[in-house]
Amino acid sequence: MSWIKNLVRISQTTSSVGNLFRNHESYTLSSRFCTALQHQQQQQSERVQATEVVNGLEQQQQQHRYEGLAPTKEGEKPRLLVLGSGWAGCRLMKGIDTSIYDVVCVSPRNHMVFTPLLASTCVGTLEFRSVAEPISRIQPAISREPGSYYFLANCSRLDSQNHEVHCETVTDALSTVKPWKFKIAYDKLVLACGAEASTFGINGVLENAIFLREVHHAQEIRRKLLLNLMLSEVPGLGVEEKKRLLHCVVVGGGPTGVEFSGELSDFIMKDVRQRYAHVKDDIRVTLIEARDILSSFDDGLRQYAIKQLNKSGVKLVRGIVKEVKPQKLILDDGTEVPYGLLVWSTGVGPSSFVRSLDLPKDPGGRIGIDEWMRVPSVQDVFAIGDCSGYLESTGKSTLPALAQVAEREGKYLANLLNVMGKAGGGRALSAKDTELGAPFVYKHLGSMATIGRYKALVDLRESKQGKGISMGGFLSFFIWRSAYLTRVVSWRNRFYVFINWITTFVFGRDTSRL
Repeated sequence: MSWIKNLVRISQTTSSVGNLFRNHESYTLSSRFCTALQHQQQQQSERVQATEVVNGLEQQQQQHRYEGLAPTKEGEKPRLLVLGSGWAGCRLMKGIDTSIYDVVCVSPRNHMVFTPLLASTCVGTLEFRSVAEPISRIQPAISREPGSYYFLANCSRLDSQNHEVHCETVTDALSTVKPWKFKIAYDKLVLACGAEASTFGINGVLENAIFLREVHHAQEIRRKLLLNLMLSEVPGLGVEEKKRLLHCVVVGGGPTGVEFSGELSDFIMKDVRQRYAHVKDDIRVTLIEARDILSSFDDGLRQYAIKQLNKSGVKLVRGIVKEVKPQKLILDDGTEVPYGLLVWSTGVGPSSFVRSLDLPKDPGGRIGIDEWMRVPSVQDVFAIGDCSGYLESTGKSTLPALAQVAEREGKYLANLLNVMGKAGGGRALSAKDTELGAPFVYKHLGSMATIGRYKALVDLRESKQGKGISMGGFLSFFIWRSAYLTRVVSWRNRFYVFINWITTFVFGRDTSRL
């Protein structure tokens, strides 16, 4: 009888379920589907609204970022904007009176490079920090004063009519931070953005050669040089490939190319032969120059340099590079020169930013200036250093792209702007009637270059045809080191350089590949 009772219970349950489906107040299958679809559409709509809100916030943030620094107001100090942190820009910032101006610097690097000693860092004679001077040490007001700043950015456009500069941040290709744009209003603008290495349109230079103008260039040269040395000792490497890896080629016979060749030959003779004895006889250095090396020096000094470089094992080749390939370069006569390390040092030319500016140019493509470093076609804009050159209307020839030229231009312009500011001409469009004083006059102080083996050249003549002291040898090497040690910007870096020289002399160069 129990099974009859169970059957009755099941029938009752079934009927109740049927009643549930027949109940109009209950959910049907179709109504549940429609409700789920509506819920999904509502979630999608909320997501779209959230996305629009986020995009709006990003647009507002981007717009806020792009606002940058507004024009200065009454009661505020006039704003001096400096584009660049090279010799000219840093000397200007060092000499400017920060009680008159707020100083804003825009540059892709936050330091100045002491370029005369840069070649020494490639082989470990000096540490990299010894030749880098932070901008905040050169001009402390940038990190202390509320209206003075340093911005890690590149300038993308100049709006001289509105006294604005458009910039874009430098993020070093970080995937987590996207570069953004901003603009800076200025009262006085100084273009000191320097120049870039000249490739003369030769195919393959940018892709395969390493320049020697920045600290990261020296770091790349050092890492590649030590890598080639270590790989050449590993078994399984062919003889020809080993010779190629150990062949260092320098293109350009100016002071930078000759100094690097001399430093490299010292490194090979004093350190490589002791610590890489298995390959000491295979490493070579070749210096390629289209004309004469060190053409600005006295003929007697040039011959002395050639003799010393030959003694150091540097091979001098006269020729013009026609094409550069990943493992070899081709000269104009068809000669193929295999290389493991290629350093390009053939001078400088106007940068892409300078070429893009709608400003008058000198015959070489630099920004045209008058005798007071002003850009005549626009107001409150000045240009100094390697990016500038005299206009033909001045009757003066463009000065060479040398550190001493840029430094003295920066010093002159700092004094000029200080005088203008004290006379009430620091603000935008307020210096028309200001007395500028004497124009800039450059006097050449001479040239120096080290050639290795504790030898150097010192030429103190004002010109190649002028009279003065010109000498070579160990005494010149002592003068060279003494002069540059005193020219290093800070006492901190002078101490670094001096200690590095002593350490290298006593213990040799460091060959760690960090």
